[in-house]
Amino acid sequence: MEAGGQRRGVLSWWVALGFSVTLSCVDHVSAQIKYSIPEEVKIGSVVGNVAKDLGLDISSLNERQFRIVSGTDDAQFNVNQNNGVLYVHGNIDREKLCEHISPCLINLKMVAESPMEIHYVAVEIIDVNDNSPNFQEEEKIIEISESTLPSKRFQLPSARDADVLTNTVRVYKINQNDHFTIQIRERGEDKIPFLMLQKSLDREKEDEIRLILTAVDGGNPSRSGSLNVTVVVLDSNDNHPTFSQEVYSVTIPENIDVDTSVITVNAIDLDEGLNGEVEYFFGSELDPILYDVFSMNKITGEIRIKGEIDFEKADVYKLDVHATDKGQPPMSTDCRVIIKVLDENDNKPKIEVTSLSKTVSESSKLGTAVSLISIADQDAGLNGKVICSLSEDVPFDLKPSFQDNMYSLVLKQHLDRESVSHYDVKITATDCGQPPLSTYKMISFDVADVNDNRPEFLNNPIELYLVENNVPGNPIVTVSASDKDLDENAALTYQIVRDERTHSKTVAFLNINSGNGQISSLKSFDFETLKTFQFQVVATDSGTPPLSNNVTVNVFILDQNDNAPVILYPLSSNGSAEGVEEIPRNVNAGHLVTKVRAYDADIGYNGWLLFSLLEVTDHSLFGLERYTGQIRTLRSFTETDEAEHKLVILVKDNGNVSLSATATVIVKLVEPKEAFAAADVKSTAKVDEEDNATFYLMITLGAVSLLFIISIIVLIAMQCSKSTEYTSKYLQETNYDGTLCHSIQYRSGDKRYMLVGPRMSIGSTIVPGSHANTLILPDRRRTSEEVRSIFNFN
Repeated sequence: MEAGGQRRGVLSWWVALGFSVTLSCVDHVSAQIKYSIPEEVKIGSVVGNVAKDLGLDISSLNERQFRIVSGTDDAQFNVNQNNGVLYVHGNIDREKLCEHISPCLINLKMVAESPMEIHYVAVEIIDVNDNSPNFQEEEKIIEISESTLPSKRFQLPSARDADVLTNTVRVYKINQNDHFTIQIRERGEDKIPFLMLQKSLDREKEDEIRLILTAVDGGNPSRSGSLNVTVVVLDSNDNHPTFSQEVYSVTIPENIDVDTSVITVNAIDLDEGLNGEVEYFFGSELDPILYDVFSMNKITGEIRIKGEIDFEKADVYKLDVHATDKGQPPMSTDCRVIIKVLDENDNKPKIEVTSLSKTVSESSKLGTAVSLISIADQDAGLNGKVICSLSEDVPFDLKPSFQDNMYSLVLKQHLDRESVSHYDVKITATDCGQPPLSTYKMISFDVADVNDNRPEFLNNPIELYLVENNVPGNPIVTVSASDKDLDENAALTYQIVRDERTHSKTVAFLNINSGNGQISSLKSFDFETLKTFQFQVVATDSGTPPLSNNVTVNVFILDQNDNAPVILYPLSSNGSAEGVEEIPRNVNAGHLVTKVRAYDADIGYNGWLLFSLLEVTDHSLFGLERYTGQIRTLRSFTETDEAEHKLVILVKDNGNVSLSATATVIVKLVEPKEAFAAADVKSTAKVDEEDNATFYLMITLGAVSLLFIISIIVLIAMQCSKSTEYTSKYLQETNYDGTLCHSIQYRSGDKRYMLVGPRMSIGSTIVPGSHANTLILPDRRRTSEEVRSIFNFN
């Protein structure tokens, strides 16, 4: 509709112009008239009044058949015979009539008859801008290398416009862009557009640029036409391959299987074709060892395991990978691949022991370091964290050092070599991996001895029972002590303590072997002179400083039957054992004639006296009591009995080899009166004799009692110093009957002994084969009776 309106405006203008045309000349025979009209005027539009312009009579035009006889093929024009007006009879399209001819003239030949006249009329078709510029192609594709330098020009197709003159193409334009501008060059009457490169192309940023080329004619209003121009940017090898990451990092476990994929690197080359095809290689600076561990797929960039992966050899691998394209010249880039190895618990801890000494003194102070322990585990993290422990029941402890996995083996308890002389210490190291791995190591220590133990005697005190009359110079006892220490600390020497305050004279006759403790006596002991004595032996070790200990030796002299009985009564004035006893003839049976009194310095069986009649004139008259020595009448005397009787009494002891003495008693029978008078005289003499005997008897009893009291005191003191299980005491036995006899009871351990005189207590038992004066009494403290023989000592 806009185009139609434009045509109508132009047409009206040309109609007015046509009526104003002035005929330059009129020739009745031939005339030339020129009109101008715009194309595309409306049919019926008046071009001009030809008759009037030619000077023809308008009224005769019909008669003269005024008409157009030549012109365009299709009659665009016609003449009205009534008024001579030339009008548009058909559609006038200048582009069809004249195409590119300018000016566009249509010559019309007009004839009038009677008379015949020929006239020529020229109608100029004025161009109207009714055609837009037009490109023959819908799209233009131009290939330009991205390496093309700026200012390079590329010719573009020209637009065609059927219009002419000012209505034809006058200007070319392109849309706004960063790389190209339009340049127009005139070649004759044509305007040729050129695409000029202003800025270098980058195919990797923009591989195709779409432009719109617009051709604009000079009409008013102007018309335009457009062409799609596609600039294809051709690739050149101007880009390096680019890795997706400059540094790749991956973690793999150690001991990973061979041919396992580790990582795939990827490089992108923005170029095309061979310029964009990338191959991958390890860097030439790579450690040759790594070629045996990893392999690279040069096409895909995949890295695989080729050899053994051991965290303890390398915990991280750094690989340089190069990516190279196939362009000419090739371009390359590189990246770093960091492969971290994840530790697995595949290594046991290792224990290294630095022993300061193989022996530890038992006097070492607490906290003394005896060994240095170093623990190493090649694994890392928890797999390499190690916990150490010691075997139980050892007096050592692990003290950690300021440095990791370093320990000191220190003493935590006092050592006693005598209790434990050797220690095997087991050190166990266990890591914290899953599953945990452990190892152990044994350390052996010997405890070095120090002189911290005194010599010890098995028994203290030692009770020695020594038979009197021993051979001088012979050993009487051996004392032996033990020392829990070793070597020199246990080498003992023995000495007798020479204490002047106690039995200095007796101890002076004792000699001891310092090496073995054997004691010998240089003199013979006499029981009747010395019954017991005491001395001490000291045992000293050879340590530094030396330690010593004493043992008390209580010596009990055992009696031998070395004393014969001594007759105390009867005793004559000349010292012989003979006496005269006068008794009335009228005494009854059982009358005590006399009593033979005897004494034996020995004790026990050796001093136990038995009386027997060795000789008697009449066995029916007199009897002798075996144990008391009493002589009694067995019957009454008769007239026929002799007046004098001789009795020989044998007194013997009970020793193994018994000793004896004899006494003679003369018994005279007298009449009662004579016997009474004689008894008075005799009693006076007898009193004197008995006074002398009593004096000696008191001395003897006093000496025996003194020795007995001393023995009791010594034994009580010893008993107080001994345990309840070991007792030794003397008890006076009063349950006896005899002449000047005594007994001593004593206990040693679970044995009870008694040294007795002539008369034993009821219930005692004689032990055959033992010393004759020693009895073993039943021990009422025991549930069953035991009889044991006494030990014999040298």
